[in-house]
Amino acid sequence: MNISFKTVIWQQLGAAIDMLENAISMCPETVWDDESQFWYIAYHCIFYLDYYSTEEPQYFSPPEPYTLSEFDPEGAMPERVYSKQELLDYLHYGRQKGRQLISGLTDEIAAKRFVNEYRDYSILEVILYNMRHIQHHTAQLNLLLRQKIDDAPKWVSVAKDALL
Repeated sequence: MNISFKTVIWQQLGAAIDMLENAISMCPETVWDDESQFWYIAYHCIFYLDYYSTEEPQYFSPPEPYTLSEFDPEGAMPERVYSKQELLDYLHYGRQKGRQLISGLTDEIAAKRFVNEYRDYSILEVILYNMRHIQHHTAQLNLLLRQKIDDAPKWVSVAKDALL
């Protein structure tokens, strides 16, 4: 696969991840676990960043202390509120996983199917879906910050980290 194409995909997925990181970092402790559930929206987004960066979704397992609670059909919440630092660490893990997926893309991997009970996408399409999912929830977090503290992070144009 063309290195320029992979670089462009990473620059935009990485920028979305950076925007999520900026929203998490800006969130004051008074908002983190209030009725808005800021922490949970951030966690949900990071969990799916990790999941959608997995080539074989049937073998997905998040790192400890995270669980598969996001897959619970009843909508079970995690057993506890995760701290800001825990979610920033998990975000770093997801960033690296997404970066590795994109840097290792070949035409064959890009065309491989990511199949679960809700999706049947190529790996390339699930990368783009992942980017849209991150932006959707980052926009929610930025709106909450605007409503709660009258401030939000600025737009990020490209990823802070290079692909290779």
